[in-house]
Amino acid sequence: MADTAGTGRAMKSADSLITHKHPDYRRLFITATILTSVIAAFGLLASGALANDHSALPEPVTGPEMQLVKSLQEIAESRMDSALSGVEQLLKTNPNFRLAQLIKGDLLLARSRPISNMGDTAGLSQQHITDLREEALARVQHYREPVPRNMTPKYLVQMPPEQNYAIIADTSKSRLYIYENVGGRARYLADYYISSGKNGSQKLKEGDKKTPIGVYFVTANVPREKLTDFYGGAAFPINYPNEWDRRNGRSGSGIWIHGTPSDTYSRPPRASDGCVVLANEDLHTVAKRLQVGITPVIISDEIEWIKPGDAGVLRNKLIQHLENWRRDWESGNIEAYIGNYGRDFFSGSQNLAEWSQHKRQVNSAKNWIKVGIRNIGMFLYPGRDDLMVVNFDQEYSSNNHSNRIKKRQYWMRESKKGQWKIIYESAV
Repeated sequence: MADTAGTGRAMKSADSLITHKHPDYRRLFITATILTSVIAAFGLLASGALANDHSALPEPVTGPEMQLVKSLQEIAESRMDSALSGVEQLLKTNPNFRLAQLIKGDLLLARSRPISNMGDTAGLSQQHITDLREEALARVQHYREPVPRNMTPKYLVQMPPEQNYAIIADTSKSRLYIYENVGGRARYLADYYISSGKNGSQKLKEGDKKTPIGVYFVTANVPREKLTDFYGGAAFPINYPNEWDRRNGRSGSGIWIHGTPSDTYSRPPRASDGCVVLANEDLHTVAKRLQVGITPVIISDEIEWIKPGDAGVLRNKLIQHLENWRRDWESGNIEAYIGNYGRDFFSGSQNLAEWSQHKRQVNSAKNWIKVGIRNIGMFLYPGRDDLMVVNFDQEYSSNNHSNRIKKRQYWMRESKKGQWKIIYESAV
């Protein structure tokens, strides 16, 4: 992270030198240096990200991130005094926001001499500058390409009644989105800047410092008193590796949603060992929406958006397949029941042949079967159109056994236009 002592030295030096300059000259000097170096270093002027684009910011501007982006826009519009004032106000309430510290240092330093790049201050390593520049770009990019309010992530096919919210993390944009369950449909609620794996996404093995891609669920709430300061105010483990990960030989553990150390407001976009990391203030807000064992955490390396109604066709198709599976089970026709399962099916250590043999033995002792399913959740797997995670509550009864369990199935479409089949099934 940034060397705050070095930034502080630069600020003091700049403040002392500027007192000898005429105010009008000073303003011209700041404009020339900031606009051609700091903003150019962000890559904002060339892309037209902020300059003369008042629609880039939502109103009213609130929260640390929005305050920071507002100051960057003011720099692009040559309103340097206002930009500096905004950054200083931001640092009063968030003194450990190192990106804001760096921008303040550049604003002050530019008053005394030309600067060649963002973070042109003594005591800062090039890696720290690169990290902070990437954070600035990620935060600004979000306001260039705001959340499409008339669209939803394609993964949220159906949210069950008991699930209040869903979490979607986009590693490429360093963003976490919260969607609210409104009658089984997803409605945007909020979004936050995040940091993810140092080596990117698509986690494969223990220690690769990558963030996994997939459909996961919150498994626990680790309270602050059981954590070191490194994890911030709380931590929420997710079930990586999930069933699909294990099937594909992916290893590792300890993937959490957690906060930052007490001396750090935020971390660079690629800074964790694979976890999803939020500012403590944001984590506190997100934590209120997490339900252990229920809330899905869907991690993608690029979110795919669809119109809300577009999920209906797929949802109705899967609901029908699920109903056919339930009805075939109740019918006692074991071959029709097994026909709902794909050739690549697995459950625990059993493949389809082993599992089918077991089911035939069990079914031979049944005179009747009743199966009820409710609280159905359906989540399309990131990066795929042929893999769905389905959760539901199952009530089973027969002449010699009855139970109530939560069940998880993975459904896969066997070809582009083929039937959906169950390829994994187990109690949760």
